[in-house]
Amino acid sequence: MSLTFHWFLPTNGDSRHVVGGGHGTPATAFGRNRPPTVAYLSQIARAAEDLGFVGVLTPTGAWCEDAWLTTAMVSRHTERLKFLVAFRPGFVSPTLAAQMASTFQRQTGGRLLLNVVTGGESHEQRAYGDFLDKDARYRRTGEFLQIVRDLWEGKTVDLSGEHLQVEDARLARVPDPVPEVYFGGSSPIAGEIAARHVDVYLTWGEPPAQVAEKIAWVRGLAAKEGRTVRFGIRLHVITRDTAEQAWTEAHKILDGFDPDTVKSVQAGLARSESEGQRRMLALHSGNREDLEIHPNLWAGIGLVRGGAGTALVGSHDEVAERIKEYHALGIDEFVLSGYPHLEEAYWFGEGVLPRLAAQGLWQHPFAPTSTPAAQVPFTS
Repeated sequence: MSLTFHWFLPTNGDSRHVVGGGHGTPATAFGRNRPPTVAYLSQIARAAEDLGFVGVLTPTGAWCEDAWLTTAMVSRHTERLKFLVAFRPGFVSPTLAAQMASTFQRQTGGRLLLNVVTGGESHEQRAYGDFLDKDARYRRTGEFLQIVRDLWEGKTVDLSGEHLQVEDARLARVPDPVPEVYFGGSSPIAGEIAARHVDVYLTWGEPPAQVAEKIAWVRGLAAKEGRTVRFGIRLHVITRDTAEQAWTEAHKILDGFDPDTVKSVQAGLARSESEGQRRMLALHSGNREDLEIHPNLWAGIGLVRGGAGTALVGSHDEVAERIKEYHALGIDEFVLSGYPHLEEAYWFGEGVLPRLAAQGLWQHPFAPTSTPAAQVPFTS
């Protein structure tokens, strides 16, 4: 089975520096260096498609552009690339969401993936009119996914749940294919929802031992539900021809972090209700020292960015080895990003993917097997 790689659409802006945002923190000024125009995001999307990424993730929240509208526009500039659209169940009715997904599938030729984000920050949710607490939001997500999945199967749905109620709900046209559902969460109730409803469980880039624990946890819960779940991981990447070049780039990024910005972002993230964010913060505790928390796994990004805060840093061979290490644990999908996203897509796509292809772990999803990029490792 070929590994699956996705890239990231920076709808909060892009830069040669880390653009912050997420989990209640605003996007940093660096996001204005390359504004998230349709033209620029389409450049990234076309590069990802050419290089062999299956899809691109778009974030959700007040700190970025709307994912549904942006991906619908960018999709017109690509042919086969899928869009992993992040959305929050509390902001739209389940019947409308099911209809939107169905329409997206028809209009793009089946290129939608859904990343369900329950929402870890109550103050941000309240800005959108959602006043449920965190556990209640997860229970609502479960009801939401139950309704949506039944509608996608062509069923007429009547449900009177704790948080959602629909009567005689039905889609005139069901999606074909049905979009796969991606989902992440580290709290106990998040694991329960994943086990019952999702196709791919996503974890942020923790060290392999912690990732292994998460996989075993969710896999066990899914088995009790009579289901199997695939696993993916969300990471940044800084990969170069040599390890020295990659770490020089990482240190240059770190040197660009303003101490006051780090302090402000860390104070904001410390208030987060997200268990996943708490685990991310514990990897560095706000300190600039000892940020390599596992060979080639660097926690520096998390000093100024909420959510995914770790990066694979090293030579192309080293990054390929770390990917193999995560794959051995059960990770089959990798959702990656790097600053700036256009250039880093090429560094990874031309440097790491050919090495994985040469070992039989990856093949270009859109190109003939004779494609040079799938056979000949990139060298400087």
